[in-house]
Amino acid sequence: MSSTLTDSHDTILAATRHWLTQAVIGLNLCPFAKAVHVKNQIRYAISEATDMEGVLADLETELHTLVQADPADIDTTLLIIPRALSDFLEYNDCLFFADRMLRQMRLEGTLQIASFHPRYQFEGNGPDDIENYTNRAPYPILHLLREASIARAADAFPDAADIYERNEETMRRLGLAGWQKWMSEPAKG
Repeated sequence: MSSTLTDSHDTILAATRHWLTQAVIGLNLCPFAKAVHVKNQIRYAISEATDMEGVLADLETELHTLVQADPADIDTTLLIIPRALSDFLEYNDCLFFADRMLRQMRLEGTLQIASFHPRYQFEGNGPDDIENYTNRAPYPILHLLREASIARAADAFPDAADIYERNEETMRRLGLAGWQKWMSEPAKG
């Protein structure tokens, strides 16, 4: 799961879709993901930005696109960032500005942003802790979600608050070797 500045759009989309179907859906890391995937309601937007300023410009465009779209057509967006923010600390800085943009656009409470990165590291975890892999993706990704969709999904899914703990347990059971083997296999979904 490493990116290069020369990856083609096809390569980027294939790697992202494999991660989504194999890890997120295949390991049930997000029990809400399968429905929008099956209904083709996920927008995959690839940013060509090479710096944070460009990423934030693309984010603004995608926030507008998502909020204006019919949820039956686009329920969620994965803004894939293959050419910028490879450094996790820079990516975290970008998240601060992304959240600020959400507030400035008066979209807080309407949309939210989830984060994924090839070197994702939760606060308090070491860089090699397996629990970090719940949020590791082949490229930096800003996942734009509709609050209303999250609320509906949470209502339909008992114990939604326990997802985080279940995901950590799944990763501990798999271990790094298990994760690498799982991700090297053809997608299950």
